[in-house]
Amino acid sequence: MKFNPEKYRIPDERMKPFIDAAEIDEMLLNARPDKSVVRDIVAKSLDKNRLSLAETAMLLNANDPTLVEEIKEGAHRLKKAVYGNRIVLFAPLYIGNKCTNNCQYCGFRTSNKDAVRTTLSTGEIIAEVEALEDQGQKRLILVFGEHPDYSPRFIADAARTVYSVKKGNGEIRRVNINAAPQEIEGFRIVKEAGIGTYQVFQETYHPEAYKIYHLSGKKRDYNYRLTSLDRAQEAGLDDVGIGALFGLYDWRFEVMGLIRHTNHLEACYNVGPHTISFPRVKDASAIVMNDNYQVSDYDFARMVAILRLAVPYTGMILTAREPAAIRTELMRFGISQIDGGTRIELGAYARDAMADQNLDKEQFKINDDRTLGEIIDELIDTDHIPSFCTACYRLGRTGEHFMEFSVPGFIKNFCSPNAMLTLAEYIEDYATPETARKGYEIIEKNLQQLNGNVNAGEVRKRIERIRMGERDLYF
Repeated sequence: MKFNPEKYRIPDERMKPFIDAAEIDEMLLNARPDKSVVRDIVAKSLDKNRLSLAETAMLLNANDPTLVEEIKEGAHRLKKAVYGNRIVLFAPLYIGNKCTNNCQYCGFRTSNKDAVRTTLSTGEIIAEVEALEDQGQKRLILVFGEHPDYSPRFIADAARTVYSVKKGNGEIRRVNINAAPQEIEGFRIVKEAGIGTYQVFQETYHPEAYKIYHLSGKKRDYNYRLTSLDRAQEAGLDDVGIGALFGLYDWRFEVMGLIRHTNHLEACYNVGPHTISFPRVKDASAIVMNDNYQVSDYDFARMVAILRLAVPYTGMILTAREPAAIRTELMRFGISQIDGGTRIELGAYARDAMADQNLDKEQFKINDDRTLGEIIDELIDTDHIPSFCTACYRLGRTGEHFMEFSVPGFIKNFCSPNAMLTLAEYIEDYATPETARKGYEIIEKNLQQLNGNVNAGEVRKRIERIRMGERDLYF
């Protein structure tokens, strides 16, 4: 039976739901890929073209091990062509874990009576940021539970507090947000604080599965959450991040949901998501889960590669929920952003309590507890450029303007030089002598390979200015 998309298609209208489970189910049911079809789809992606839902379904159903390896190799080539060898670094900063939702997979759920509910004061936020700046961090994502105390004004004030903290040469140059969906006016208030990306994860795109996991609270409203980033776009907040929590439903359906969400944003606002995240369900306090939809490491790698091919221009985030070995492997197939030195217990950065994780105070368990310095060392050793770049958002290269650069792959011409400049800053201010030696070696190696719009000689001049004490230089 040939799939007829017009039978199910929900039109892309602003502020209206756009997921049709029957459409996705039928696409997956009828996708029967052969080698020539899969290879043609991979070739299309390598030309930096977005894949359709039907093409994505073909890749998802390509189970032959030889084809899986070809998909992964295609993703590796595409990532190198679009992003080069840079990896963007950030850290999460949990501001408050009060929550009115009862989500079975989350340690913040209201029914978890063992959870210690905490909201950082302004002074505690400052102490956390100073500790993060001492590591060399420049990019943070602030995380909030869904609670009336965490109003748009509260979120905006927290972001402004973070931006205000300067310790030595340390400063936070980009504050992203992971918080509850807002109304249009709420998104405007948060935007005015100068934030970068606002993340809202759908968790699962399957409407019936969504009801099972979200027992009570405002988050139980599937459609309100699904259209949240439409409201962000309507508010002028054009830098948004989407995501799904893998392990709640069939991983192939969730990938299709992420691509459908991307299609919707592009159709309605000419702007796709700035980032896509795909955490897997992990241990948490009072978690109530089964493993029916657990995603194996093998399928997880497939999924990352398929997402990279389907959306070539979008940043892909893999957090410290995953072990170090998995993160290292998946950077080959599409990951462009990771966190480092991560601590998710509230107030833990200032207390330096990484070794004493307490699930009663955390949303989930992390599995990569390396310091930022250790991660930077490994990135350099594996021929990556650690990057703390924030230039695009500070120069207005967001939304449609970002798409103009990123979709054809031109953004690499800015990102690689800026990555080298931020690495030079890290070396001068925070690195050990051995890291400094290796870091400047990889900078020199990449300078010799530099091409595009930025002259290598100009990058060298700016690096020398950094070594002489200047900071925050970028293209």
